[in-house]
Amino acid sequence: MEHKHKRLLLLLGAVSILAIILFLGFDLQGNVTYALTKRSQRVLAIILSGTSIAVATVLFQTVVQNRILTPNVLGLDSLYMLFQTALIFAFGSINLLDFSKEANFVLSVFLMVSFSGILFRMLFQQQRNIYLLLLIGLVIGTFLQSLTSFMQMMLDPNEFLHVQDKSFASFTNIDFDVFLLAVCLFLIACLLIWCFWHKLDVMSLGREQAINLGVQYEAVVRQVLLVVILLIALSTALVGPLTFLGLLVVNITYQLFGTYRHNILVPAAILLSISILVGGQFIVEKIFFLGTPLSVVINLVGGAYFIYLLWRGNTQ
Repeated sequence: MEHKHKRLLLLLGAVSILAIILFLGFDLQGNVTYALTKRSQRVLAIILSGTSIAVATVLFQTVVQNRILTPNVLGLDSLYMLFQTALIFAFGSINLLDFSKEANFVLSVFLMVSFSGILFRMLFQQQRNIYLLLLIGLVIGTFLQSLTSFMQMMLDPNEFLHVQDKSFASFTNIDFDVFLLAVCLFLIACLLIWCFWHKLDVMSLGREQAINLGVQYEAVVRQVLLVVILLIALSTALVGPLTFLGLLVVNITYQLFGTYRHNILVPAAILLSISILVGGQFIVEKIFFLGTPLSVVINLVGGAYFIYLLWRGNTQ
C-alpha cells in the first residue's frame, strides 16, 4: 500500500472517529447513561447501514464495470416504499402496531432480495447490455412509484403521514431486535465476501481478462450480486432508502485514491460513508434541529453529482 493511500485512510479514520465522538458526547444532559445507550445504538445502526451501502456499491460497480450504476438505482427503494404503503393501505397504521418490526424487516428484505434476484438472473445470464439493466431498473422503479403514489392518493391524510415517515431514511428510532437481525445478515454477507475477496481485483479488469486469468466469471458474478442484494436490502429495511449515498461515496473514493485495489477501496469507502452519515446526522440534529432529514440532503447532493457524472461522460 502506497504511503499516500495510508495517509488518506488514516485521515478518513480520524474524521470518522471525531464524528462519532461528537455525536455521542455533544450536549449530554439528564440521564447520561441512558442518553449514551440510545446514541450508541443509533451510531451502530448508522455504521452498519453506511458500511453495507459502501461495500455493496463497490462490489456492484466492480461487476458491471460502470461508475454511475448503483444497486439503489434499480428499483429497490421503490419496492420498499410500495411494500410499506401497501401494508398501511391494507391494514391501517393502528393495526400495524401489532405487526412486529422484526416481521416487517424480514419481509422487506425477502421481497427486495427476491425482486433483485429475478431481475439480475434474467439479464446477466443472457449477457444483456448493462445499460439495458439500468433502463429496465429505472422503468420498473417508476412503475412501482406510480403504484405507490396511487395508493397514497387514496389514503387518509393521517395514514399518509405514516407513509411519508417511511420514505425518508431515519436514524432516530432504531429497534434493537431489528438491528440484531441486520447484524446477522451482515455477518452472512461478510462470509460470502470472504469466499471471493481475492478475485475482486481481477474481476475489475473485465470479463474477458478475468476468464483468461482463470476466474470462473459467471459463478463469481452470481456470488457478488447475492451479497450486493443482501447488503442493500438489509440497509434499506433497517433505516430506509438512501438512494444516492453509494454513488456519492464510492465515486469520491475513486477520485481521492485513484486505484482499483479493493483492499484500499473498500475500507476507504466505508470510512467515508460513516463520516458522511454520522457527521451529517450530527449537523442535522444539533445545528438544524432536525429541520431537514439527512436523507434529503444526501439525495440532493448525490443526484446533482449523478447528473455531473453523466454530463462528464466518464463512467468507467
